[in-house]
Amino acid sequence: MPTNEQRRATAKRKLERQLERRAAKAKRQRLLTIGGAALGVIVLVGAIVWSVVWFTKDDETTASADPSAPAGASVDCAYPAAGDAAKPATAPKTADGKVPTDPPQVSVSVETTQGNIGLMLDNAKAPCTVNSFISLASQKYFDDTPCHRLTNAPGLGVLQCGDPSGSGTGGPGYSFADEYPSTQYPPGDPAAEKPMLYPRGTLAMANSGPATNGSQFFLVYKDSQLPPNYTMFGTIDETGLQTLDKIAAGGITPGPNGPDDGKPKLDVKLKTVQQD
Repeated sequence: MPTNEQRRATAKRKLERQLERRAAKAKRQRLLTIGGAALGVIVLVGAIVWSVVWFTKDDETTASADPSAPAGASVDCAYPAAGDAAKPATAPKTADGKVPTDPPQVSVSVETTQGNIGLMLDNAKAPCTVNSFISLASQKYFDDTPCHRLTNAPGLGVLQCGDPSGSGTGGPGYSFADEYPSTQYPPGDPAAEKPMLYPRGTLAMANSGPATNGSQFFLVYKDSQLPPNYTMFGTIDETGLQTLDKIAAGGITPGPNGPDDGKPKLDVKLKTVQQD
């Protein structure tokens, strides 16, 4: 039988774990999420705007295990017309509405006015998104376009790009559905509204609601907490993270959402985006 001293030690360890969990929960309660009108229309006082919305949640959730499609598989992808294109573009090609998940990863090189960024796109988890991104890159849609938004707030550190107009409302003239991690939750599941970790080095799509993905994307340069509503479709290499850190250190021109959310003070443009 355990001695009194052993029981006290066990109880102490249990209490310490409980306190650690409570502290972590309290730290997560304030989070920031991305909103916008990459393709969809948001009417607010008669105007289309990109907005940042503050959420307070009781707990954090994580997506389910790796949802990658098996090798050689294909998935259904649709790219219906949606609004006017900010720059001439055609919708991605599909094979009778299907997109292959091979190869599982696709390498992309991005040259910006502030340095290079290497991307590894996750075609196994987000083939519709990757198909669109590669299609736009091949059409030079991203070339010579600005990164219009930088955030450096508690729970959100991203650089947002992909709108040739630089207004935060532009898209390619079509839209497509969400993929991982939002697809891991059935419709109406409350867990889909709880924050999860978007780690430093994540590449994800910006949107203005379900199935409104277009051309705008964001690069996460510090761990961020967001609902799982933004498709994760790749990762950023170390060189790219150094470039993002440089851009973040350059500061933000305060926007309507405050001093931590606005245009980067450094001139940040995508010079070229091309598949390796």
